[in-house]
Amino acid sequence: MSKQVAIVLSGCGVQDGSEIYEATLTLLRLDQLGIAYRCFAPDIAQHEVIDHQHGEAVEESRNVLVESARLARGEISPLDELSASDFDAVILPGGFGAAKNLSNFAEAGSDMVIHDVLREVLIEFHDARKPIGLMCIAPVLVPGLFGHGIAVTIGSDPTVAGAISAMGGLHRTCPVDDIVVDFEHRVVTTPAYMLANSIGEAASGIFKLVERIDEMIDITS
Repeated sequence: MSKQVAIVLSGCGVQDGSEIYEATLTLLRLDQLGIAYRCFAPDIAQHEVIDHQHGEAVEESRNVLVESARLARGEISPLDELSASDFDAVILPGGFGAAKNLSNFAEAGSDMVIHDVLREVLIEFHDARKPIGLMCIAPVLVPGLFGHGIAVTIGSDPTVAGAISAMGGLHRTCPVDDIVVDFEHRVVTTPAYMLANSIGEAASGIFKLVERIDEMIDITS
């Protein structure tokens, strides 16, 4: 049977949802490797809506699932329908939706609260020892989900790295074209647009992350 990977999105747009290039590059590499995927997102209101041209919040209401459907070309399901038993791995692209919609890290920092359904499903993947990939800002979720001592990277930002450490995580400085792998916990992370200056730079680390997830699925199987 074909490998199956779940993708968790958080909206559409770097400043208030999923980073579009990161999500697209993830789907591209999965497809190139012959890995099937399904996208999921929480059916909730966005924390805020940002005018991406001017970088300013606007008085508007949007739904995270509806916005994420733009990235998935409509092929998407509510997050509460995701079960680890149906997939071999899960990947979370970045974008500030991870810090605003999937959690409140953007406001609360190391005191963040993670979306309840996301917490439940990712712990399900972790307990089943199925690989979990996170990129850009999304790795901040790891210590809040799986406990202390798990190595992750968001690149080199000292403020975010300090918050990860304050939550009990182990932050590893990493260049944009590389990944950090915690083999014990089967967590793979890459900086992506926390460091990338171009889509090509982002692709280098994202492709490595997807390829390592692919290898880990083989080991699990």
